[in-house]
Amino acid sequence: MSHPNGVPAADLGGVVWRRSSESNATGECVEFAVLDGGHVAVRNSRDPQGPALVYTPAEISAFVHGVKAGEFDDLVR
Repeated sequence: MSHPNGVPAADLGGVVWRRSSESNATGECVEFAVLDGGHVAVRNSRDPQGPALVYTPAEISAFVHGVKAGEFDDLVR
């Protein structure tokens, strides 16, 4: 099942959202949910009813591999 980007998170139904154990106490983090067909939704934890971006399994794989390879280390302060 494919989903367009920018869907209201509430429209994704009873998905299970999860966040990193590294998230801070002020709620400044993103949450992820696995959807049908391996798609992954991403939302802002401070706006759980707001928009969720939906990515294909290939897009998530490329991102995770990039993170593990340190390609985004310059974004962390």
